[in-house]
Amino acid sequence: MSGKVLIVGAGPGDPKLLTIRGLECIQQADVILYDRLVNPVLLKHAKDNAELIYCGKEPGKHGLIQEEIHRVLVEKSLAGHIVLRLKGGDPFVFGRGAEEAAVLRKANIDYEIVPGITAGIAAPAYAGIPVTHRDHATSFAIVTGHGRAQKGQDFLKWDALSHIDTLAFYMSVGNIEHIAARLIENGKPSETPVAVIEWGTTEKQRTIVGTLETITNQIKKESIQNPAMILVGNVVSVREEIAWFKEKGYEFC
Repeated sequence: MSGKVLIVGAGPGDPKLLTIRGLECIQQADVILYDRLVNPVLLKHAKDNAELIYCGKEPGKHGLIQEEIHRVLVEKSLAGHIVLRLKGGDPFVFGRGAEEAAVLRKANIDYEIVPGITAGIAAPAYAGIPVTHRDHATSFAIVTGHGRAQKGQDFLKWDALSHIDTLAFYMSVGNIEHIAARLIENGKPSETPVAVIEWGTTEKQRTIVGTLETITNQIKKESIQNPAMILVGNVVSVREEIAWFKEKGYEFC
């Protein structure tokens, strides 16, 4: 008798931002496949005999590749286990959750999707930056920053993006020079505020603020590394008014 797969968003880093349903899934699971950015504190809620399988991916160093993850999800669930696929943030926001769900559907395996809080909203909130604001932003877009024109991978509609008030770029630190240049080329003012939030919602959170013109050099100067969110838009200026999460080296106004 086949089991079930639970595809769950673990949230952006702070373990307290996990949903109640997400916690229930961790407690029920027989097998847990978890990603690199899942806070390990969450795994303490697992059953004592739960099988934990690391699926982390980072540049040059991978856990299970995606096809192997699919195979394990199918095999473990067909063996009658409750299998948890635990992902950082939300499983449907650059999390490949839809691909995994499609594999399960094809194999006639029961599954459930549990949304999680995504970093594109949570990290700015912890940095004191609202992604929308009545005076500054009535539109908001979540964007992957992987594509590079020189690699033939830039499929983003930069002309459209340049007219959106707030842009949240995921996985973009190494591509910031290209992102800033393309936005400016397509009409975004070079003085548009930019915030980069490293390890958002965690005790290691660090935020730097600049403009499209200056942010590339600032990231290099401060040695900002992934995971980090890049937020572009006038809402960044609100940080000076409502910042609340105490970061090392940051003084509240």
